Amino acid sequence: MKASKLVILALTAVLSPALTFAQQDTNAAKPAQQSMSIEQFDQEMAKAQENLKKMQEQMSLIQKTSDPTQRQKLMQNHQAMMQQGMQMMNGMMGCCGGGMMGDHMMGNGHMMSWGQMGSHYSQMTPERMKQHQYMMDRYMGMQQMMMDQMMQHQQHMSTPPR
Repeated sequence: MKASKLVILALTAVLSPALTFAQQDTNAAKPAQQSMSIEQFDQEMAKAQENLKKMQEQMSLIQKTSDPTQRQKLMQNHQAMMQQGMQMMNGMMGCCGGGMMGDHMMGNGHMMSWGQMGSHYSQMTPERMKQHQYMMDRYMGMQQMMMDQMMQHQQHMSTPPR
């Protein structure tokens, strides 16, 4: 039961910005907030990658241990690292105004509508569009790795120690 709640929580954390985006009121147009620079993004991404590396090492230890008490402790540590990783990812996503996706945020903290996005992208300079694509590519790859960690965690929650 706890494992399924973790997956639901993780999916909610990952998908929440997308749902907010889909529900945005198109009449609430306000200026977009300043987005994260490439340098800031790379620094945040390096922190997130380091956290992911630690999660992968933790998962390796979980797979190798046969002691139920040690396994439980490792699983709790892994869960804490996943939560920290999700917070880092949300910071880069700009869920609270700013971050890498700050380009998609409006002054009131809500996401732009589809129509506003089209207009927004058409006003981007080629350099800004290139930077935006770079950040999105890296972010989506990291998001996939986080989801892999969540799925492995879920699997080990329901698997007895070897």
